[in-house]
Amino acid sequence: MAFESLSEKLQNVFKNLRSKGRLTEADVKAALREVKMALLEADVSFKVVKQFIKSVQEKAIGQDVMNGLNPGQMVIKIVNDELVALMGSETTEIILKSGAEITVIMMAGLQGAGKTTTAAKLAGKFKSKGRRPLLVACDVYRPAAIKQLQVNGEKQGVEVFTLGDKVSPVQIAREAIAYAKQQGYNTVMLDTAGRLHIDEDMMRELQEIKRTVEVDQTVLVVDAMTGQDAVNVASMFEEKIGIDGVIVTKLDGDTRGGAALSIKATCGKPILYVGMGEKLSDLEQFYPDRMASRILGMGDVLSLIEKAQETIDEEKARSMEQRLRKAQFGFDDYLESMNQMKNMGGLSSILSMMPGIGGAQMKQLEDAVDEKKMNQVEAIILSMTPKERSNPDILNPSRKRRIADGAGVDISEVNKLVKQFEQSRKMMKQYSGLFGGKAGKRGKFKLPF
Repeated sequence: MAFESLSEKLQNVFKNLRSKGRLTEADVKAALREVKMALLEADVSFKVVKQFIKSVQEKAIGQDVMNGLNPGQMVIKIVNDELVALMGSETTEIILKSGAEITVIMMAGLQGAGKTTTAAKLAGKFKSKGRRPLLVACDVYRPAAIKQLQVNGEKQGVEVFTLGDKVSPVQIAREAIAYAKQQGYNTVMLDTAGRLHIDEDMMRELQEIKRTVEVDQTVLVVDAMTGQDAVNVASMFEEKIGIDGVIVTKLDGDTRGGAALSIKATCGKPILYVGMGEKLSDLEQFYPDRMASRILGMGDVLSLIEKAQETIDEEKARSMEQRLRKAQFGFDDYLESMNQMKNMGGLSSILSMMPGIGGAQMKQLEDAVDEKKMNQVEAIILSMTPKERSNPDILNPSRKRRIADGAGVDISEVNKLVKQFEQSRKMMKQYSGLFGGKAGKRGKFKLPF
């Protein structure tokens, strides 16, 4: 996660605050100096940091806080509240017209920010909410831009309107809206061209599109990895063409992420969504309170639950639960649980939302569950026949040798996996009373589902 380093530093500051029974004004000021340095290192704008620290200090050095029962906790709460306020306080939705009325959304941004992929991700979100989106290829300059949009559109089950690369983007936008009216689409998304840097030609083209067609929402896509440049880009686009909101991409990368903390305060426009991975499903609505909670190491359980609800097949989960209760699970169940974790963004994504896990702890857990090792496990299981996966007891030495050859691993790796699996199954049988089963009537405990 982008804020991993910032989160770790802030948690260390707060650990020191909690350890003190009483706080002096000097304690608070010393802690806030460290918070200030951590925010600056995360590439948050100096002006934003200065105002943030001033606001926290005014509220933290007050009689109610200093003389309270738990002043350390109170200071942490104030920092949390100010972080939420800094990022916009409330979640902002893209405003969509109701019914068959067409909403036109213009996607803008510099080249390399992930605008085309984000347009497809957003179209998928709209489709899942019952909208009828149409993606429009207005980038006629970048090689393969139209093809990229078509490939991603197909994956999302969303049609892409294109007139090729020999027609002006303004004409493409005009004809796309006429086509949407004919075909009953109610959300038109214009994927416009970006440049390596802001120039007059790009701005003129975007202004011309807005003059020619009625654009309801202008959404800017910025790259979190560019740090303060992303904030400068947002301010420039707001000044030249006017924007309604921002989507920050690559917030899952090894970046300082200060852009997400500075954009609202600097250009006055809300962050709408954040890109947390390369998959078309890796676009999360931006909740300032949840992001503040993640940064301060308090986790984001609500987002974790929502992600689980979106990605986990309830019927499969129920079926697996029944097999677990009867200790009848096989390698297919093992594989299914691994796939469910991948669909939720992988181990790193899940851990980043868990309360109290960050920095060194996250690294330890990631090392313990090596995702490369998981890929090897998947290859071994997929090299088994369906019969072997459902009934591991038939795995004799010759079968194991064939599986090892198929997975491209040493037979010892197959033996290791089978041994681990047998131990798990033995443990499940041993505790079958907890899961209902024959011993369920005698068992004192039941699973909470």
